[in-house]
Amino acid sequence: MPSETVRFAAIGLNHAHIYGQTNLLVRAGAELVAFYAAEPDLAAQYGRTYPQATQVSDPRAILEDPSIHLIISAAIPDERAPLGIAAMRHGKDYMADKPGFTTLAQLDEARRVQAETGRIYSICFSERFENAATVRAGELARSGAIGTVVQTIGLGPHRVNLTARPPWFFQRSRFGGIINDIGSHQADQFLFFTGATRADVVTAQVANYRHPQYPEFDDFGDVLLRGVTPEGLEVSGYIRVDWHTPDGLGTWGDGRLIVLGTEGYIEVRKNIDIAGRPGGNHLFLVDQKGTHCVDCSDVALPYGPSLVYDILHRTETAMPQEHCFLASELVLRAEAAAHRLK
Repeated sequence: MPSETVRFAAIGLNHAHIYGQTNLLVRAGAELVAFYAAEPDLAAQYGRTYPQATQVSDPRAILEDPSIHLIISAAIPDERAPLGIAAMRHGKDYMADKPGFTTLAQLDEARRVQAETGRIYSICFSERFENAATVRAGELARSGAIGTVVQTIGLGPHRVNLTARPPWFFQRSRFGGIINDIGSHQADQFLFFTGATRADVVTAQVANYRHPQYPEFDDFGDVLLRGVTPEGLEVSGYIRVDWHTPDGLGTWGDGRLIVLGTEGYIEVRKNIDIAGRPGGNHLFLVDQKGTHCVDCSDVALPYGPSLVYDILHRTETAMPQEHCFLASELVLRAEAAAHRLK
């Protein structure tokens, strides 16, 4: 690595998650140097937000710049893997918004190219990486606060905001389906909290209950996963995702995580504590001694600094590479096998 400062660039700004991806790297001391977007309006907004970055007219100017270490992207989902593969072949590390893939064929090629090049293919699972309560929950679970983790329940409801969505949002081939898109967060958390390194899809189902005008769109999905830890313990995970958040809720979705252990459990209310405490990042711990509301105001978010460290030192402290790929594989397989509810 020629420098102790990670230089990065953005290609593909189609989802607003690109701002969170950018900010977590800037907070970690990385330098944003360039960006590309085919859409003038998206490029203009990003350029106003980050005037230090140079807009380029061709993504090859970024791919072929040897001084750039990392490319980040929130492109249309089906474009993310081809870009990441190109980035790795150009000797660069890569961080995609979720989902990082829309087909198993994309995942297979990324696995092969990553193994050949040794580059990092990371996915920003922001519901874990950028949520203080979930980070603290991970610290508590890893410390043994609830015994051995045996199950996770992840709920990912979202508000659909139909009028604000671009056409690709309703095209399954472009976003990969509801389980692949939203459920990737919950698959990541299942693997992380249980420690499973092998896992399979037990069952999955999807439905389009309220949006018949968009026949390729699903607004409900759920999945049951079974995993195995390195110690041979079998664990389970349940995922439910939907686009049914009512307008009366004061945030885009009442995301929840329940982590069950042999000595207690943790509940994370990520964005809102309905009819309760204000704000987000609510963590509740129940153990053999009582019930506890855990303060998360001082939690450091480690993903950005850890990824910068990994780029500089060729380590896997932010997220093991196989964890990233397995979380993606699980939701792709669940999507492909899902029974369609009528």
